[in-house]
Amino acid sequence: MKVDIWSDIACPWCYIGKRKFEEGVRRFGGDVEVEYHSFELSPDTPVDFEGSAADFLAGHKGLPKAQVEQMIDRVIGIAGSVGLDYDYEALQHTNTVKAHQLLHYAKERGRQAEMKERLLRAYFIEGRHVGRVEDLADLADELGFDRADVVRSLEADEHLGAVRGDQAQAAAYGINGVPFFVFEGKYGVSGAQDAAVFAEALAQVANEKATA
Repeated sequence: MKVDIWSDIACPWCYIGKRKFEEGVRRFGGDVEVEYHSFELSPDTPVDFEGSAADFLAGHKGLPKAQVEQMIDRVIGIAGSVGLDYDYEALQHTNTVKAHQLLHYAKERGRQAEMKERLLRAYFIEGRHVGRVEDLADLADELGFDRADVVRSLEADEHLGAVRGDQAQAAAYGINGVPFFVFEGKYGVSGAQDAAVFAEALAQVANEKATA
């Protein structure tokens, strides 16, 4: 079964949703092919944003900083419940378009899922920068990719067209928030749902395929 997932590197619910989806797949027990697609929540964000994640969210959402900090604490708690130790004190908010290009670079080489996990972990847990070419090349190098070739690809915007294509498809589907999961190109599930919801959706689609 094919599941297409639209998400952003800088989306806390996308990493939480990834863990819940993975648990749903485990409970389902069948073969599931996953492909990640690009979605930028804040495409106007500068690569080198000055300030904390709370500063950005307060400005972006127009909310008092105290309220934003409460929201962050809640997200940290939910992330912890699925085994993710978010570190918002170290988090470096940035533009993610180059990270999305790196995901397409890895996809061409059959290692997109591995790169997706590495980028999310780097951003939310390790406080690494995921917006600059050199920093992204370092992360790719850690996974055994050719660092110089990654730099070449990112500096040339080799996969920018693929990123824009993903975004156009999201618009065609009416996706305006992530994570968003599309099962077999027909059924959509929005948000970081519980694992049971994903397992049930997978089973339902599998049954439909079996009886078609």
